[in-house]
Amino acid sequence: MSPDDRFELWDLRVEVVGDSENMVCSHTVGDYFEVSGENLSLPPGQSFSIYALAALLPLIPAKQRMTDPNDWMTTDAEVACPDPHCGARFRITRTGKTSFRHAETTVVPLHNSDGHE
Repeated sequence: MSPDDRFELWDLRVEVVGDSENMVCSHTVGDYFEVSGENLSLPPGQSFSIYALAALLPLIPAKQRMTDPNDWMTTDAEVACPDPHCGARFRITRTGKTSFRHAETTVVPLHNSDGHE
């Protein structure tokens, strides 16, 4: 019998928040992107700063994983713009869960608890 190879990741929405009068980058309050699995989606016609995205990318996979309720990754939702002169913040919200199968996400075989396929 094959092992159950399903796992879940949080779907995320990353939205620009903050005082638009203090933003010096190209951010607009309310702009957002969404992440499901490895896919990032922007609404049609909207852009997002590659510099802000570069600062956010290391946090995205961690926010997608299930975390302990006491972990700061669970409780802290806002990240500052990497430009120290910009007042933008980016709110990362967990919006739902998507189920994936190991075999659909990698060619590396799933091992049993004894280390064998």
